[in-house]
Amino acid sequence: MKLVVSMVALLAATSAFANEPATAPASKGDPKAAESIVNQVCAACHAVDGNSAAAANPKLAGLNAEYINKQLTNFKSGDRKNAVMGGIVASLTPQDMLNLSAYYSAQQPKPGTSKDQELALLGQKIYRGGVLGAGVPACASCHGAQGKGIPVQFPRLAGQHSDYIYTQLNDFRVGKRSNDGAKMMRTIAAKMTDADMKAVASYIQGLR
Repeated sequence: MKLVVSMVALLAATSAFANEPATAPASKGDPKAAESIVNQVCAACHAVDGNSAAAANPKLAGLNAEYINKQLTNFKSGDRKNAVMGGIVASLTPQDMLNLSAYYSAQQPKPGTSKDQELALLGQKIYRGGVLGAGVPACASCHGAQGKGIPVQFPRLAGQHSDYIYTQLNDFRVGKRSNDGAKMMRTIAAKMTDADMKAVASYIQGLR
């Protein structure tokens, strides 16, 4: 009964709670070839090393390449909607996206710190054990006890900005985000309260 709360997503508009399996293993990208795009386009929101300083922009460092590539592809196709990211990926080729995915997956993620320890403790219970009676599975069952995720299938969550995580969970809940394959995240988020989401998001930000 453990599936998990995933989130993130990914990129400039998004990169936490998502539990969406990649449609197919991505071909290898060239991190070096992505550097010019990173410096000219991506760094403004996500930083050169993928550890964005803005709470609304997801950290990309350490996310698996297949997951990043899936999100970029979804932004380009419109399966994941975001005005900023949609405009950015419009000019990217499939190889550009593979290169960017390889680049950011190779960056070292920096740990975060929960701002509200009491709230984080509540989130820890949900992350590890779900919400009994509500049908909410433990996030750890898919994203791992340390939030490192399961490559290809479930993204890394550890250290992700709590604001970003909360936004993605809520987007799944209201149907604003729907690129979660078999509706796993939409199903899970629909069973969570606003308080549940904020608590989990707070815990994830300090998870390491």
